[in-house]
Amino acid sequence: MTETTVRARVNYRVRGSALTGRNWLNTGGKQLQLEDLRGKIVILDFWTFCCINCLHVLDELRPLEEQYSDVLVTVGVHSPKFEHEADPVALAAAVERYDIHHPVLDDPELTTWQAYTARAWPTLVVIDPEGYIVAHLSGEGHAAGLTSLVEELVAEHEAKGTLHRGDGPYVPAESTAGDLKFPGKLLALPATGTFLAGDTGHHRLVELEADLVTVRRTIGSGTKGFRDGGADEAEFNEPQGVALLPAELAAEVGYDVVVADSVNHRLRGVDLATGEVRTLAGNGTQRLLDAGNHTKTGPQANSHEIGAPSETPRLTETQLGTDALNLSLSSPWDVLYSSVLDRVVIAMAGTHQIFSYDPRTHAVEVLAGTGLEGLLDGDASAAWFAQSSGLAEDANGTIWIADSETSSVRLLSFVEVNGRRGVQVQTAVGTGLFDFGFRDGDAEQARLQHPLGVTALPDGSIAIADTYNGAVRRYDPVTRQVSTLLRGLAEPSDVLVDMTPVADGGDPLLIVVETNRHQLVRVPLPKEALAVDEGASQTQRPKTPMAAGPVALTVRFTAPTGQKLDDRWGDPTQLKISASPESLLVSGGGTSTGLTRELVLSPDAGDGVLHITARAASCDGEPGGEIPDHAACHLYQQDWGIPVSVTADGDTVLTLDLRGLD
Repeated sequence: MTETTVRARVNYRVRGSALTGRNWLNTGGKQLQLEDLRGKIVILDFWTFCCINCLHVLDELRPLEEQYSDVLVTVGVHSPKFEHEADPVALAAAVERYDIHHPVLDDPELTTWQAYTARAWPTLVVIDPEGYIVAHLSGEGHAAGLTSLVEELVAEHEAKGTLHRGDGPYVPAESTAGDLKFPGKLLALPATGTFLAGDTGHHRLVELEADLVTVRRTIGSGTKGFRDGGADEAEFNEPQGVALLPAELAAEVGYDVVVADSVNHRLRGVDLATGEVRTLAGNGTQRLLDAGNHTKTGPQANSHEIGAPSETPRLTETQLGTDALNLSLSSPWDVLYSSVLDRVVIAMAGTHQIFSYDPRTHAVEVLAGTGLEGLLDGDASAAWFAQSSGLAEDANGTIWIADSETSSVRLLSFVEVNGRRGVQVQTAVGTGLFDFGFRDGDAEQARLQHPLGVTALPDGSIAIADTYNGAVRRYDPVTRQVSTLLRGLAEPSDVLVDMTPVADGGDPLLIVVETNRHQLVRVPLPKEALAVDEGASQTQRPKTPMAAGPVALTVRFTAPTGQKLDDRWGDPTQLKISASPESLLVSGGGTSTGLTRELVLSPDAGDGVLHITARAASCDGEPGGEIPDHAACHLYQQDWGIPVSVTADGDTVLTLDLRGLD
């Protein structure tokens, strides 16, 4: 244990608060109390199932849970962002879908969230065997630091006699799946009249006959993992999007279908004739955002900022390299062959960007997005996305995007700039990270809730898998009107037009991937759409009362054991601050080094949101010593959207934890 860690931990002795919520999952019906976990090291994982960063943390924790299964208990505290996530049935499905093997507390009112002062998804709180809080972490990428901390706590409490080894309280729930398990995306195979589904929960692809039920064959062993090879031996890890290459291109490169293998952080190629699977891009290491000198490895987290669009188009296809197998990707969620680009377009949900992949040259490029999470239109090189999860191309070659965390539909259009192609980003429906709802009508007023899929309809309009509203919606680019085609679905994650010929006078058909019912359904495209108005909502998080005038902001960061701040190029910490509305912040905005800042809040602003991005870089090495050559370095980043209410008696201090030991 380093001197820094000891000093940080001995200053505080705060007991963990009660774990209060509506119900418990994965406990066999037992209602747990924190006292039931005395003698165990406990990690509270505050998560919400819409959040890609939270899903990354689930995977980061799995090896730790397995290695220390007799002394460590993870408790998932599900504190929802969206209204739909507060549905207990939807939560139970998510716990099964993401293969969560630890107890989960349903916290729909954010009671436990508030008790532990969580301010971002994900947040991790570590509690020692005596019930005291010893660490408070924001964001992802903390696996190495947690491993060191757990080892220290095991040694300390074994010596004290306060560590109790043995099984934890996890009791698995019964599966609800059939031939498909939480299918993600669907692809029509015109040559055979069949359909290829990403059978996400079974970690494989399934080819279905035209009836959408009969299984023709499976591709992948069904074992979660990573392996290339034949149809029976290949392994995937939660495959999502599937895209068909044009026949001529497929013959040239030797595979027909590109698969977004989301948890493996890879693109895979499938030869439909043989079922052979190969890796096209990705080295299996999760990609993180570029941050100058401090970009080797490290965590990323949520960002909640909305800015003004860029006015000047710039070329945006940023070359990442042609050695695609040695590049890092991050949770590719959907893939699409673009007839305009003659490339595969990738919804890179984990970095909030749109990538492209050239099957001929193996070049991987950033097509759009800076990696900051939010809703920002304009030139693609400056645009912001938020966990883009669905792609479609219309007859004009425009690419439509289901941008899930902003509950929006975006589009990429191609323009000529000085004789070269540029890319512009626009928003068709949606307003930002905290805004959602179920409302039809003018696009400016319409609301969606975490859509995951889009497709172009024969009349040029766009169908939207409005996932958390359980609906298929329609957007008309000509009239800019939104309407509802279908309701009552169980988390539809994809939708496509069925090209099967219909009888004379029959309505065109849609195929919907109904994820939480583990099925594909074929439905007529109705002649008359519904007009729904169930209102617009915002994410309901408690507002922090802040005083008008000066506010002292501090972001606490303690490097993990065995690491030190990387100060070789100056101060390795940074704050970026803005506000919505802009009038909330009189001064203190902008980007500068350091993790402290004085903000001045306007007395006339009322309610608003402070957008705070903190970064810190550390490298392997002992405090006070030199950083060894070729040391592994780590970038820690967290972005908070802090809802505030400016009141006369509000707080004058705001303290956040990037990585703090208490």
